[in-house]
Amino acid sequence: MVRSAVESLYTGRCTVTEYKEVRDEVSKITKNKEVIVLEGIPCRLSFKNISAADLQYGNAVTQEVKLFVSPDVDIKDGSKITVTQNGVTADYAKSGEPAVYSSHKEIILELFVGWA
Repeated sequence: MVRSAVESLYTGRCTVTEYKEVRDEVSKITKNKEVIVLEGIPCRLSFKNISAADLQYGNAVTQEVKLFVSPDVDIKDGSKITVTQNGVTADYAKSGEPAVYSSHKEIILELFVGWA
């Protein structure tokens, strides 16, 4: 019951992409390529602004981005997560271990800069 209530709040969709070695069967050459491993996964992004007073240094204002997905969804470290919510699409990277609950999983994200 709790899980269905949480999932009813999912207004976004995400695609998870991994950078993997892929062998071209024609040329027999193995190259690293982006490979979509999950697509169209229901999700929700949550944003929290952290002011300079909270950070205790400089005039920096940062934004914490949190992804909510089903606890059944497995996103590997180093994956690129493309989220579309409210008509806006952005690429993110997983920034830590997820908090896993019976009703959902919470993953802190950062903007995707590029493949490591």
